[in-house]
Amino acid sequence: MRSIWNGAISFGLVSIPIKLVNATENHAISFRQIHTEDNGRIRYRKVCELEDREVTQDEIGKGYEDADGSIVPITDEDLAHLPIPTARTIEIVAFVPADRIDPLQMDAAYYLAAGGANAAKPYTLLREALKRSNKVAIAKYALRGRERLGMLRVVGDVIVMHGLLWPDEVRAPEGVAPDADVTVRDKELDLADALMDTLGEVDLEDLHDEYRDALEEVIAAKAAGETPREAPAPAPGGKVLDLMAALEKSVREARESRGAEPVGQGAESAGQDAEPAGQAEVRPLRSRRTTTPKETGGKKSTSTTRKTAAAKKTAAPRKSTSKATEGTRRTAAAKTTSKSTAAKSTRSTGSAGSAGSTRPTAAAGSRGASGSSGSTGSTAKKAQAKKAASRKRTA
Repeated sequence: MRSIWNGAISFGLVSIPIKLVNATENHAISFRQIHTEDNGRIRYRKVCELEDREVTQDEIGKGYEDADGSIVPITDEDLAHLPIPTARTIEIVAFVPADRIDPLQMDAAYYLAAGGANAAKPYTLLREALKRSNKVAIAKYALRGRERLGMLRVVGDVIVMHGLLWPDEVRAPEGVAPDADVTVRDKELDLADALMDTLGEVDLEDLHDEYRDALEEVIAAKAAGETPREAPAPAPGGKVLDLMAALEKSVREARESRGAEPVGQGAESAGQDAEPAGQAEVRPLRSRRTTTPKETGGKKSTSTTRKTAAAKKTAAPRKSTSKATEGTRRTAAAKTTSKSTAAKSTRSTGSAGSAGSTRPTAAAGSRGASGSSGSTGSTAKKAQAKKAASRKRTA
């Protein structure tokens, strides 16, 4: 790359010969002024007012116009012998943290190349010192007829100098901020944060000048005798007066343009193919309380188990109760049967013996009803005989 300025870096007692190389370039498409009737070039001729003739570049110099209109000529030799140390030197005056530099002061950027083999050692020394200190160097230098302020920093293995505006060249932002008192709500800030997160970051290498691309396409079409392509019609948009609605719409369109999955839909789209970017859809956020199908199924089985257990517990007392009732019925039936048997036995015994022997006979008949018929008859006869003998003794 061609250097535009040669000089040296003054680093204390160290002097580093360097060459100044433009670090940026302008890719803007430039136009010529033409005569619209015949496409003839419109040129500016440098004409001397006193002689009324065109002069060449070699005849042109510099001059300062005084207040009274007189011209004071200034030669290149006058500029070379200016009584300042920065005429051919980039003089470092301080080292400061990089965040001390206001971006408003940033101007053109230049690469500083070592001016020869002897400059390699001090150049590398300054570069490594800047790297280790994590600071930038503030310097003064003279370029294109004026003294300027600069900042030196390291980019890769090269020292870069950024031209800086002098502090008094940066205007104060008085009267620029809105005068009205405006209150920003938390919800609006949340939506603004969501929009920032959705837009995300970008690799600056992916950005390019689309206007220049479109302009080159128009030039190529007209050069080939073709009609340039029509510009697409802008998308119709309604006038949104509500800031919240505008923010919500911005977040929605940003997500759709990036094909991003709407927040809260991860559970539904798990295991499915992602939708194409052009078919992205933003849906309302789901409540976190909503359960997944697996959880719902688990709850159903739990409730069914509880119902079954309760039914078993209820059925068990019913079965035991029915058993107890059945036993009670059987006991009552047995008692009824024994009573009826005893009554029959009493009636039969009363007819065979005396009327006064009804109660013992009933007891004997009751016992006889539970034993065999032969033993019952013999026992009853013995009892009757004993009772008859006791009556005779009493008489």
